[in-house]
Amino acid sequence: MKTTVVIDDKLLKEAMEAIGARTKKETIEAGLKELVRKKNLQALKEELGTFDLDLTLEELEKLRSE
Repeated sequence: MKTTVVIDDKLLKEAMEAIGARTKKETIEAGLKELVRKKNLQALKEELGTFDLDLTLEELEKLRSE
């Protein structure tokens, strides 16, 4: 998809240098992928945070040894 956007030149240059990107496109795509990855990771953390693990320490150690 072709899109025209106005981006701070200094910020874009800094981002390109930070990740070693050679093109603006590569830099922007890397940033978008990282944003989506972080959002998905946060959603996963929230889901796992609601998981109720009802095991004692002894039961957990037994499961690990099996």
